[in-house]
Amino acid sequence: MLTHEIIWRGIDALADKYNMTPSGMARKAGLDPTTFNKSKRVSADGRARWPNTESLSRILEATGADFADFVALTDGHETVPPVCQVPILSFGQARDCGNFDGHGRLNNGGWDSVPVNMLQQQNAFALAIDNNVMAPVYRAGDIIVLSPDARINRGDRVVMKTGTGEIMAKQMLRVSTRQVEVLPINTSMSSDIIFVRDIQWMTRIVWASQ
Repeated sequence: MLTHEIIWRGIDALADKYNMTPSGMARKAGLDPTTFNKSKRVSADGRARWPNTESLSRILEATGADFADFVALTDGHETVPPVCQVPILSFGQARDCGNFDGHGRLNNGGWDSVPVNMLQQQNAFALAIDNNVMAPVYRAGDIIVLSPDARINRGDRVVMKTGTGEIMAKQMLRVSTRQVEVLPINTSMSSDIIFVRDIQWMTRIVWASQ
């Protein structure tokens, strides 16, 4: 049974596992840094406050953990994610059309690689963040892993490359045969409509470093 105490214990343990404070993990997930503060866990009249499912989903995505990992952390029986090597590219290399096919899969080998704590996914590759344009969600020095074969659902964070060579990280709202509607991941600005014909490739973010 998941009690109030157990849920908050799991959140603290998840942050600790990835060498973050609860506030740092919230910031990494694009949430208000105070979301998981101890003062937010009980209301002024003494009633228990619970984190919502969206907050939990976002910290799992930000850390690369899954729900089974989270549940294991609540009782101290942590599951250790396997380590796999994935090719890593700079944003400059990602802008090079010759490095990808039309589905966002790498065309050639010989790339540097980086170890990540996630299940091996065929065709996955990493991007090294080299600026703070996407802060506070992703900052310079962070690494994100993209999987061209992963299904993209509403609410997922994605990276897309436009026909002009621009690389953008967005949150998916909806997609049709002609256009996609996306949100910026680091601001409260309104959504954008991008025509499918203007997108070279779009892949889901499946893992992010601390």
